[in-house]
Amino acid sequence: MLTGKNIYKTYGSVQVLKGVDISVDKGQIVSIVGSSGAGKSTLLHILGTLDKADKGEVTMDNVVVSSLQGKKLAAFRNRNIGFVFQFHHLLPEFTAIENVCIPGWLAGRKKKEVEEKAAEWLNLLGLKDRIENKPNQLSGGEQQRVAVARALINNPSIVFADEPTGNLDSANAKELHQLFLDLRKKYNQTFLIVTHNEELAHLGDRVLYMKDGKIVNS
Repeated sequence: MLTGKNIYKTYGSVQVLKGVDISVDKGQIVSIVGSSGAGKSTLLHILGTLDKADKGEVTMDNVVVSSLQGKKLAAFRNRNIGFVFQFHHLLPEFTAIENVCIPGWLAGRKKKEVEEKAAEWLNLLGLKDRIENKPNQLSGGEQQRVAVARALINNPSIVFADEPTGNLDSANAKELHQLFLDLRKKYNQTFLIVTHNEELAHLGDRVLYMKDGKIVNS
């Protein structure tokens, strides 16, 4: 359901990606590992439409997303892609449930419908009693689970996770690992994960290794 073909990216004089090919099937958990500077996050951002390749094509659900621009690209991203980052990026002035609702409201869905779905996700993720708390009233693990619920609110085709356990202690990291597995098992949710955490990487279906801007084996 996701393919990247011959992806190149240069920043200044540094060639970060050097002709990357990648494919992810529906319901797969695919991890990308490699040393810092290998191009992992750059590739993730291009596949997730947050950045543009200098050359190459990205296709998702039979749509050539690399050719979309402006409002069409933003709308496609909002409805089809979820993101979880190392730092949760929750808005501090909003409650947990409001943070989860934001992508749904941006998609133009009915306010009540979105709120009900957000509460459902937060309940499923063990945050039933925390939905009215603001981020500074939540632990790091709880904040990251709110971010996961936000990523899932629009039923995305795929969730891109960039070092999702990088800011968590080992106990919370293990909880997040299990959560991804449970979501794949129950909802056939697709994940593409960039991580330095070998344990998380090998819980998925495939591990792709990046070195010097290329996928060297899988």
